[in-house]
Amino acid sequence: MKILAVDSSGLVASVAVVQDENLLGEFTVNYKKTHSQTLLPMLDEMAKMIELDLQTLDAIAVAQGPGSFTGLRIGSATVKGLALALEKPIVGIPTVDALAYNLCGHRDVVCPLMDARRGQAYTGLYQFEGNRMQILKEQCAVDIHTILTAINEIGRPAVFLGDGVPVFAPFIEEQLQVPWTFAPPHLNKQRAGAVAALARQYYTEGKAVCAAEHKPEYLRLSQAERERMERGHV
Repeated sequence: MKILAVDSSGLVASVAVVQDENLLGEFTVNYKKTHSQTLLPMLDEMAKMIELDLQTLDAIAVAQGPGSFTGLRIGSATVKGLALALEKPIVGIPTVDALAYNLCGHRDVVCPLMDARRGQAYTGLYQFEGNRMQILKEQCAVDIHTILTAINEIGRPAVFLGDGVPVFAPFIEEQLQVPWTFAPPHLNKQRAGAVAALARQYYTEGKAVCAAEHKPEYLRLSQAERERMERGHV
């Protein structure tokens, strides 16, 4: 099974190809450029390096949200265009699940933290039995106090990763009552390799859809929609 994966849900832009148990190639950039500038050139360069024939793909995976609204739209538009042209299915992977999968096999409770602004985080709680991921709390948009309370109630050591770690580190230090660690730099941000690896499982479970059915999962209203509601407009 060969899967191409794209993750543009946050500041990181990442593309990868996984074939069975092998990561054939991965291109990840965490720099001040828009995904519309980086995503397709990265994909093209990686495809050349690994001599990828796009027709040999079984599916195309994408981090479908939550995350940056613009980034999610760019990623979804990219994979939908490819899937339509190649007549391949799309596997949409929850962004927080994929981020947690970076730490596959970790002994502690895994808590991804993506900064959702306004004191909230896109987060969830996970544990691993070997390489099998179990979801303790599904991805959600909550304030940091809510997720830290949930970890305290579980009562086990936790490991944190994601772009929300620097933002919420003071709250973790003040409120967490269990031992904790932070993931190292090579594992603490979105990686398309994790999206692709998790997509293999989702694909075999029949969770792929056609290009026309795929859509991002935002979890929250956009800022413009929230401001419109605050003004009392329907």
